[in-house]
Amino acid sequence: MLEVTTPGPMRAVRCHRYSGLDEAGAPVSTPDPLRDVLSLDQIPAPACEAGHVLLRTAFAGVQYPDALQAQGLYQSKPGLPYVPGMDAAGTVAEVGAGVEHVRPGDRAIAQASIGCLAEVVKAPAASVWKAPDEVPLERCANLGRNYFPAYHSLKVLGEVEPGSLVLVDGASGGVGLAAVELAKAMGAQVIAGVSTPDKQASPTAAGADRVLCYGRDRRSFRQFKGAVRQAAAELGHPQGVDVVVDMVQGELFEAALVSAIRPLGRICLVGFTAGQRPIRPGLLLIKQAVVVGSMWSGWAHAHPEGHQRNVAEILDFMASGAITPRADRIFSLDRFIEAFELFERNEGRGNTVVRFTDPSD
Repeated sequence: MLEVTTPGPMRAVRCHRYSGLDEAGAPVSTPDPLRDVLSLDQIPAPACEAGHVLLRTAFAGVQYPDALQAQGLYQSKPGLPYVPGMDAAGTVAEVGAGVEHVRPGDRAIAQASIGCLAEVVKAPAASVWKAPDEVPLERCANLGRNYFPAYHSLKVLGEVEPGSLVLVDGASGGVGLAAVELAKAMGAQVIAGVSTPDKQASPTAAGADRVLCYGRDRRSFRQFKGAVRQAAAELGHPQGVDVVVDMVQGELFEAALVSAIRPLGRICLVGFTAGQRPIRPGLLLIKQAVVVGSMWSGWAHAHPEGHQRNVAEILDFMASGAITPRADRIFSLDRFIEAFELFERNEGRGNTVVRFTDPSD
């Protein structure tokens, strides 16, 4: 049985300044390299307390928001220095008073706003779940960052049902792939959109009914719009798709996504990897389209029981094999910066994981 009864030193990644902000806190035109602001440090391990769990980290996820946060460009800016990382998978080391659903030695998953790129993670008990026995821990290390926003968009906001038609853009990324998998597990049909042809393989493997390329310019966006309309008709939805899960925004939103939605359909805004562009309300009026921002964490805070049900459903999908989480790239802890640099170069696809344990363990 693993226990952490007395806090001691542990290794953790820390961000010491925001690479994309100047000394006054204003964005700079070109952020400094992330390797200039992130380091692997020795810091005190956390102590357990009532209602919390200490997790001995085996794997921690790294995704685009982690890189954006270290640049100071994310929606939340932790006090410096801070330990990044929003998802971890490992073994329960210690539980505080009142915690009954996990015990020391259990394989578990933890989700947090920061702090998961550390050898020991302290999390509220409500943010820790047993990992399905059938799923390797490295494939559980991006559960919150990818599957939570995808399922929130599909189930809570999109009200996806069996037979619904869902369009997912940015479908080769972590959230996009999760949305493809979850929509299929929910009985929906899926059109996946990617920016370049070399990104089509992953959403195809995840079960998308059609995988289309939207490119990077207005001409290719228009071609994508026509291809989506044709695919929707072929899949039995001549009026358009029921739900769009949008990770991209930018010019693609107006050039193709609004036209793809059926009347009274919903566009769930999850991110804006192509930048933010103004949304003209006249287009939404003509299409009778509903556009809603997708922020699962705020909803989870307001509806904790609903959130726990959603997580349980995701874990059931994982255990049954209805969805198959991925670990596309695994970096050792001493190479953690390479994981961040993938997203710094906009080369992140699927799930990226940092390994804290020896592969032979």
